[in-house]
Amino acid sequence: MIRVRPPWMSLLILVVLVLPGWGPSYGEIEKLAIPGPNGINFHWWPKLPPVKGWHHDHEYSLHYGANALAPDGKTFADAETVMYAMALYKPRDPATTSVAVLIEQDRKRFLGNTPGVKIVEVEALVTADQKAFRSFTFFPAESGNWERVTYGEEGEFFLVFTLSSRSLAGYKACLPAYEDLIRRYKVNGRAPR
Repeated sequence: MIRVRPPWMSLLILVVLVLPGWGPSYGEIEKLAIPGPNGINFHWWPKLPPVKGWHHDHEYSLHYGANALAPDGKTFADAETVMYAMALYKPRDPATTSVAVLIEQDRKRFLGNTPGVKIVEVEALVTADQKAFRSFTFFPAESGNWERVTYGEEGEFFLVFTLSSRSLAGYKACLPAYEDLIRRYKVNGRAPR
């Protein structure tokens, strides 16, 4: 006799059996499986230490596929300045063979989409476990967002941390919180508080 499982049972089996053993175990990469109209949507992002005055915006994290942070009292959509962190799964893009290649791809994309953007490599930011992550500013020539983008690597993932502001004043005001966030980030997920 063949038994047919209800559709929700298959999803439960997938989440219980597959996700815990899915790839190498990294405490700081959050892995979510969310049912959608066309199947299961997978979301990965770095697990971040808490930042005073900021909160995780879960709705926009799912929407953008990044760990989205907004200042308390604001949402990711209406804040002047936001921070977010992405975990890019290396096997999804075999052409991106290193952090240096990822940085060059981003540089070309920014220059193509935002004429006149000034990209400058600034001092690397060192994580809580002493990993130096390369960091760049992306400043508009006239209008656009002021951004600081920091690149790293963790096992099967490239990491991209971004501070993005609609104003230079907002960028400068939030830069210390952004730098502190990365300095407290730790690969084993046990960053100092």
